Order: sequence, then structure tokens, then C-alpha cells
Amino acid sequence: MIMRQGQQLLLPASPLFIWGSLIAAMVLNIVQNVGLWGRAAWSPDLVAVALLFWVVHQPMRVGIATAFLFGLMMDVHQGSLLGQHAFAYSLLGFMALAVHRRLLWFGLLSQALQVLPLFATTHAVELAVRMLVGDGFPGFGVLLSPLLEALLWPLASLLLLIPQKRAPEPDANRPL
Repeated sequence: MIMRQGQQLLLPASPLFIWGSLIAAMVLNIVQNVGLWGRAAWSPDLVAVALLFWVVHQPMRVGIATAFLFGLMMDVHQGSLLGQHAFAYSLLGFMALAVHRRLLWFGLLSQALQVLPLFATTHAVELAVRMLVGDGFPGFGVLLSPLLEALLWPLASLLLLIPQKRAPEPDANRPL
């Protein structure tokens, strides 16, 4: 793949870091859902942000099966209909695989605008499944969640790319 002008050459992502960051996102989701403000409809889904990031940046290591697995874990955690998050995360993984090559050509703010529809579709699927089984409408705060996730995208991108941007052996004479 041809790189953009000024784009930094990245080191390979460590599988341990990938899985650690996904598990950390799951733990942060649990903490925010249980401890901070409960299961508020407006709270961002950090697992969806991390999954989308890794499916876009490492599609050979993190894909639809990983999204399905984390969706099942989220269903068990929240006590929701088994498969609700799994279906939504799998759809998110599929959409991310469809746009991952094009998405990486843009800057972080443009990427945030382009992942907003992906997050909105994921939440719409979750909401549709919830309402099909007879659960009530959680309120219009649910519209805020995809916006918060899109706003978190640049921050997540910067944080999750830090280990890949460092030089393997820093040297003053080496340009990379």
C-alpha cells in the first residue's frame, strides 16, 4: 500500500497489546456501567470503539469473530438478550472491514466523521433488537452515544497507536 506524504511507518502491533486493550476496554465499560452512572443510554460503548479501531488497523488479527465474542461477553455482563450485542458488534466488524482501507487515508477528524454512521448503525441495531423483544424505548439520550463514540475516536487512535510509533532502537542518525 502506498503511504500518504508525511505518514509515519508503524511497527507491527503486538497481539498481547491488542487483546490487552480490548480487555481493558471491556473492563472500563463494566466500570462505567456499574460504578459511574449505571446503564445510561447516553454512555459511550468503549468496547465498540476499541473493536472498530483494531478491525480497521489490524483486520487480519481482529475481525468479525472477535467482535462476536466480545459481543457475547457484553451481553452476559449487561444481562441483555443473548446475541444482541454480538449481532451489533459483528455488523460493526463487517462494516469496518468494508471501509478499513479507505478510512486510513484520512486524518483523525475526518475518520471520526466517517465512523459516526458505523456507531449509529450499531446502536440502531441494538435498539431495534431490544424493542423487538418488548423492551421499552430508553429515551432520546441513546442518540448521544454514537456522537460520544465518534468524539472518542481520535483519542483512542492516538492512545492505541503509541506502541507502534516508537522506534525499535532509537538512534539520532536514523530518520525512522
